[in-house]
Amino acid sequence: MGVELEKGQAQLHDMEGVNLTDAQLVDFVRGFLSSVSLGDNDGYNQLVGVIHHKDRLTPEEVALLVTCLKALSGAVSCIDIVLHESLLAAIFKRSLWDYGRNVMDALIELIISLAVSSGKYVDSCLDMLVNNFMPPYSYKDFLKKPHGLTRKDEVLSRVHTALKDILDLVPLAPLRLEQIVVHKMQRVFFKESLTTIYVESMLRLEKGAMSEFVGRKILTALVDKLLDLDVEIGWDDILQDDFSKGIFEMELADDDETTEDINEASSELPRELSRKSLGGNIIAETLDSLIVLTFEHLESCERDGRLNEVFDVLLLSFQRTVLTAYKSKFAQFVIFYACALDPEVCGARFAVWLADMFVSCNDPPLTRMKAVSYLASYLSRGKFLSTSLVTIILKRLVDWCLEYGKTLDVDPNPKAHKVFYSGCQAIMYVLCFRMRSILEIPRLKSQLLLIPIGPVLTHRLSPLKVCLPSIVEEFLRQAEVANLFSPSETFIFNGLLESEYSQTFGGIERLDMFFPFDPCLLKTCDRYLRPHFVYWSMVRPTYDEEEYGGSSDEDVAEVFPDRIEENLMDDEAVARSYDDRDFDLDEFDSALNEMSITPRNSLQYRRDFVQMPLQIRPTISPESL
Repeated sequence: MGVELEKGQAQLHDMEGVNLTDAQLVDFVRGFLSSVSLGDNDGYNQLVGVIHHKDRLTPEEVALLVTCLKALSGAVSCIDIVLHESLLAAIFKRSLWDYGRNVMDALIELIISLAVSSGKYVDSCLDMLVNNFMPPYSYKDFLKKPHGLTRKDEVLSRVHTALKDILDLVPLAPLRLEQIVVHKMQRVFFKESLTTIYVESMLRLEKGAMSEFVGRKILTALVDKLLDLDVEIGWDDILQDDFSKGIFEMELADDDETTEDINEASSELPRELSRKSLGGNIIAETLDSLIVLTFEHLESCERDGRLNEVFDVLLLSFQRTVLTAYKSKFAQFVIFYACALDPEVCGARFAVWLADMFVSCNDPPLTRMKAVSYLASYLSRGKFLSTSLVTIILKRLVDWCLEYGKTLDVDPNPKAHKVFYSGCQAIMYVLCFRMRSILEIPRLKSQLLLIPIGPVLTHRLSPLKVCLPSIVEEFLRQAEVANLFSPSETFIFNGLLESEYSQTFGGIERLDMFFPFDPCLLKTCDRYLRPHFVYWSMVRPTYDEEEYGGSSDEDVAEVFPDRIEENLMDDEAVARSYDDRDFDLDEFDSALNEMSITPRNSLQYRRDFVQMPLQIRPTISPESL
């Protein structure tokens, strides 16, 4: 490393025009460092001046800076944390974004040398590298250009390589890095373009070679910060209160408007819930960008086969922060998307976990109510969830509510029995979205007909009077058409969203009106969620009796593709089931002919009938069928 040094530095002019070896350069710098303890600061001050130079550098000044940085790397053993405080401050304040490749490489070499030489410098070295996760604010527009993206890659690749080298060589470095990254995250938010770069580096740590050391804490901290931003967006910023409309009407309010920026494949999907636009809200835009980054990170985890590992962290974080937050609006979609990427494992696991929490007596009533609110919304909106899983979870909810009611013979009391009412409302809400899909599959229809929904809803606690009127009204309309349930008294709600009873059981947090997986209002997030999401207009019934037993396979597949496969399997089993169950086809067909049942519906009746256990199979007659 022989470099010719030029004029301009008082103590360095002795080297002008002289080619020095690496060792000679190191000795020269060591002399400057050692002279400080003797009271001679001239050479040392000139060295600090070279490092601290802020103006645009000439090629000669760049060469001098590179030489000094490399020489310092070889002389770190002579650097004293007290005597050379100004030199260290100059080094640690450098931004890699301001320099070319040669200076960046020399500076990174010096930082690694300092970190490895003494534990006293580890925190400062890690802090300096983490500071370089983000460029100076003046780079905001520059980063939108191709040259800016190239610079970003050059800087961040060097930063992460240096971090890995330090973590490999310094045993305590991973713990310190984790703390520094999380701490600095608190100070970098609300500047969207720069914040996203910081989070990109955080997630790069989580998925890279350092994941086993820092991944868990970083993911948890990210979810916490997403929730912090979520809380900053008040409900008053997004809700359009119209208590003359039910929740289903509100979601359909914007169906006729044009959906912007949706590709052709999803151009027929409906608009989100009728609410105020979040456009121009800086916090919302930042949150939107960060959640999308998290979505993309989850996609990479799924490709790498480590989504289940990451899901463990997300679930714990959800339990600790999101679930306990006051009506979170957006942060919960992170775990929703993770479930969508792996429905069979993560998706089912989340549903069972929420159901377990609701039926458990170990959790506080408020936690159980929130859990069942999340569960109801999740089962209703998750397009990726199998109809079988939904039916199984519904049975658990109904069984718990039935058991709860057996011990009581009292009048309605929304405050005392709020957990019961929240469970009842969840059952009805899910069936508003899923009733038709369940009834389309004979074996699930049979299971649903055996679930004791009637005894729960007609209990003396009167859940039909207490739960949200708009949900009760929609459920009763569908249940009556499907012959699933019919109340003994008439309810007139006039399409109202809420009632005095529902306000009482919902409590101060209004959990009676909490549907956490309602359509996402964050524009970019919504594009990722749409393929996995059920909108009300996709399942909204026409309240036609044939709709609950005669829809075409194409209609069924459009929203819930898993049902077609289940139906095909049932078709293949029908013929075998006739003989196995001692079933007289001629007698059955004769009864159907008397009812003028069409051939298609005849097959449906056959399939429903043979799926029933012998002990509950009705006598074959027009009245029984």
